[in-house]
Amino acid sequence: MRLVAAEGYETVAGGADEQLRLAEPLVSFLAPVSLEADQYRTLRQLVERRRSDSTCQVLAVTSAAPGEGKSVTALNLAGALAQSSNSRVLIIDADLHRPAVAQYLGLSDRRAPGLAEAILHEEFGLSQAVRRLESLNVSVLLAGDGKLGPYELLASPRLEKLLRDARSFYDYVIIDTPPVVPLVDCRLLGRLVDGFIVVVAANKTPRKLVAEALNLLDPVKVIGVVFNGDDRPLAAYYGYYGYSQPSSNRSSWWRRALGKWSD
Repeated sequence: MRLVAAEGYETVAGGADEQLRLAEPLVSFLAPVSLEADQYRTLRQLVERRRSDSTCQVLAVTSAAPGEGKSVTALNLAGALAQSSNSRVLIIDADLHRPAVAQYLGLSDRRAPGLAEAILHEEFGLSQAVRRLESLNVSVLLAGDGKLGPYELLASPRLEKLLRDARSFYDYVIIDTPPVVPLVDCRLLGRLVDGFIVVVAANKTPRKLVAEALNLLDPVKVIGVVFNGDDRPLAAYYGYYGYSQPSSNRSSWWRRALGKWSD
């Protein structure tokens, strides 16, 4: 049962008596039967197809610059994948400079250990650092204390072991990473992930910046680009959703914010 909380958030039970205050853009969790959520199911279908054709289990979601919607895209993709009750999905917040996953999920308790501590201290394995959110059918590994040195942490062989362990337990691992152009962090992860999804703010991000971002990544691993903020009219499609469509306020907001998937 969902209850309306503060504006822009909804409160849901997270399991083990934990209350989550999910941010409104997380439509894959809050409004799974909606046109907005279907945009992410389109992305899910491509990821599942890539997984069946080749190894595409650990995916990094990044952007050219800050503020383009990468964290929302990563969480909604995870939510779309988790709609299959048999899927084991892990979300990792590897943006150690500006972690956002805990905020979007409304996790009131953000104490360690997180990714940073799991890398630094061998006594913290996945089982100690990962939190299971039963009601969302996802697990999450928060960033932890990024002040410990993002470059050294992400370049550590210990991270490789953690991701290897994650591969053995989860069907999909979705990693929210820092923007690729201003920071090297995302490129450090390139050796460990199977693919990159690049989020671009449509009608905002300069083409040269997008080209620079794509050039900094291994082209073989760039599986697609999400154009966030595409202004195509979507109202005509709402008839397919009948009474399950979101409220008018939410749908108008998402017509401005949701983008298209380009293979």
